[in-house]
Amino acid sequence: MDTGTHIVMGIALGGLATLDPVVSSDPALFNAVLVGTIVGSHAPDFDTILKLKNNATYIRNHRGLTHSLPAVITWGLLIAGIIHLFAPQVNLLHLWMWTFLAVIIHVFVDIFNAYGTQAYRPFSNKWIAHGFINTFDPYIFALHIAGIGAWLLGANPGYTFLIIYAVIVLYYIKRYMDKREIVKKIKDYYPQTEQISTSPTLKQNFWRVAITTHDNFYVGKVENGHIEIVDEFKKVPLPKSDMMSIAKEDRNISAFLSFSPVYRWEINDFDDFTEIRFIDLRYRSKEYYPFVAVVQIDDNMRVMSSYTGWIFSEQKLQSKLYVGDNPI
Repeated sequence: MDTGTHIVMGIALGGLATLDPVVSSDPALFNAVLVGTIVGSHAPDFDTILKLKNNATYIRNHRGLTHSLPAVITWGLLIAGIIHLFAPQVNLLHLWMWTFLAVIIHVFVDIFNAYGTQAYRPFSNKWIAHGFINTFDPYIFALHIAGIGAWLLGANPGYTFLIIYAVIVLYYIKRYMDKREIVKKIKDYYPQTEQISTSPTLKQNFWRVAITTHDNFYVGKVENGHIEIVDEFKKVPLPKSDMMSIAKEDRNISAFLSFSPVYRWEINDFDDFTEIRFIDLRYRSKEYYPFVAVVQIDDNMRVMSSYTGWIFSEQKLQSKLYVGDNPI
């Protein structure tokens, strides 16, 4: 989920914690738990700071190690332990339980959008992305804001958020069923389907889909249950060549390939260099594929420049490949 939703979920969990008699009977513990749930609800995304280094490091690591099973355990202990240093009189067990729950829910809700997480590490590095909740879902966010508003107006926060989370659970079930129906229709139409990536949008009735069959990639959109294929590409394996080997060793290309399960590639020859481009097919927007990785290799088989990330115009991409004389 997005940062704003994680933060309001942390506040909501603090309100929900008032159902715990130990928390509700101790104002100091409640305050400590509220801090713990807010921080814990955002903590796994502290790896966003990696973006300050470069996009390759961010893409390879964001929602990776910080969302793994060991990290989930560590975040809860670390945050509760630090808070307890400043409030040693509060009940550490209950402080840890609610903080730990906030961390767990953060990682749990992230697996339902198209980006996903590596939540099964260290047992598996596979990206878990169920793709039926948007990274920012306005309904989920609005329900949390309504609950916080009701709390400020005097409503019981525990029961208020208990009701809200019951509604959200039903909403998740509904969105899962929406996706299941889309997947069924696609498989009926393309029996040779090997993989389907779904990306919900801000609109409830509008989805993006990327379909992999034995021979082709299909990119489509789903609106009001109607599936429309807007692009089709032949599924061509990467060539086994020295140039492609060099490209795959580049940090930007390597990061892209470690993350993207559905992509096409193209090679373009220019006077002084060859450009190899990888294009993720899951995020088509306004007839453009914004998530790419590009490497430019000169005639001496040296990498001149490379880039990976979200770009919404060719002009912007070319400006990113060089900053002065230094490749990004």
